[in-house]
Amino acid sequence: MPTTPDVFASFRIPASDRSDRVARGKALRADTPHSSLGEFRLADGRPDVVDLVRRTHQGRLEWLFGVRMARMTASPFGFLRGSASLMGFDVANLPSTGMLTTICGDAHIGNIGFYRSPEGTQVIDLNDFDEAHTGHWEWDLRRLTASIWVLGRDNGASEDDCENAVQACVRSYRDEVSFLSKQPLMWRAFNQLDVDALEESVTDPGLREEIRRQAIAARKRTDDRKLPKISGGSTNAAHIVDAPPLITHTTDSEFEALAAGLDAYLPTLTPQWRRIVGGYTLVDIAHKVVGVGSVGMRSWIALLVGSRNDDVLFLQLKQAQRSVVAPYVHGEKVWHRHQGQRVVEYQQQLQTVSDPLLGWTTVGEHQYYVRQWRNMKGGVPLDAMSSEALVDYAGITGHLLAKGHARTSGASIISGYLGKSDAVPNAFCKWAKACADQNEKDHARLAAAVKSGKLPYELA
Repeated sequence: MPTTPDVFASFRIPASDRSDRVARGKALRADTPHSSLGEFRLADGRPDVVDLVRRTHQGRLEWLFGVRMARMTASPFGFLRGSASLMGFDVANLPSTGMLTTICGDAHIGNIGFYRSPEGTQVIDLNDFDEAHTGHWEWDLRRLTASIWVLGRDNGASEDDCENAVQACVRSYRDEVSFLSKQPLMWRAFNQLDVDALEESVTDPGLREEIRRQAIAARKRTDDRKLPKISGGSTNAAHIVDAPPLITHTTDSEFEALAAGLDAYLPTLTPQWRRIVGGYTLVDIAHKVVGVGSVGMRSWIALLVGSRNDDVLFLQLKQAQRSVVAPYVHGEKVWHRHQGQRVVEYQQQLQTVSDPLLGWTTVGEHQYYVRQWRNMKGGVPLDAMSSEALVDYAGITGHLLAKGHARTSGASIISGYLGKSDAVPNAFCKWAKACADQNEKDHARLAAAVKSGKLPYELA
């Protein structure tokens, strides 16, 4: 597989000449026909599921392995969320156009949500970038469409409903890439989808009402409102209350190392935000388990207080490792010296607006990225989503993925390749169904290993 510089060299076309870029995209169909995107096959050397999860837990907190297994075996969708590395192997061994852009790397339907922009607007966008990297645009769309089909099955949708949802996702992606490829680069840089506009664009009444409810709830997820719950009912910032195994405290030496890491994080912020965050005093730090795929990664929450005890700021320090897609782009060579910096910079590329407190640091041998923990974050509940809502929401996810890709590079080439027909949506439907079938087999294999005692299991 070619490395990033070689591939980009083949697409070095003057930025102003869009027609040449579209033509180059169309020419890609000769080597990678639209129908080839529907292929699904297991490549030689595919890792055993049980061996893979053991291997991917290396470097994580061993005592959380059982929690990770409980969350991954809860459902096929839970397994998909926690197995980005397995899908990374699968998609890297399937046909692709060779056109690289900045990708999310873990673009499943659950990695989209609400958050507050620096201006105070509530927006919706891709919101998880642990695996973000340079990669093939198809990899993101493959993972997104597969996750839609898996989620639909988990929620009891028919196969026709799942197909309709994937069609809506890919058509929305195709149309948005085409639209954005015709817009000035600066216009794309400022293009965003806020929650009010999202509500207006949704056609399913149930989904529209759910978005409204969840947006209101997310607006209440701020640091001051979280303080009583996490500090044992107190409205004064004193400490974080343990709730093992999900919330646990550090040793004194770990606390000091993390505090030094927060000091080292400040220079990665812009001057105005460095001054603001620097005005807070660190009060407490605890480990907080998050997500499914991230369980076992070191994830700390830091409680800081300002001039008053009710003026609080929560920061999250989350461990960053090499992206699961990196080996399939440039082999064993590690391009990014700091994985936390990689996450931050790719997030800022893919999102129209990002958390202004995004930064990175190193604590001991571990690299971290840092962000606000409570930032009006939320999302549309995925469990029990109706078939009609799934189709509607799938279109939104395709739109947002296209927006992210078009902000980085290759929009005109991708648009030229995709064209206007339904050949590509149909191909991705074929892929997503086959991938969902395999995901169920892999999930069953992992669940059997847990049931037999080969893997630990802990509900939390």
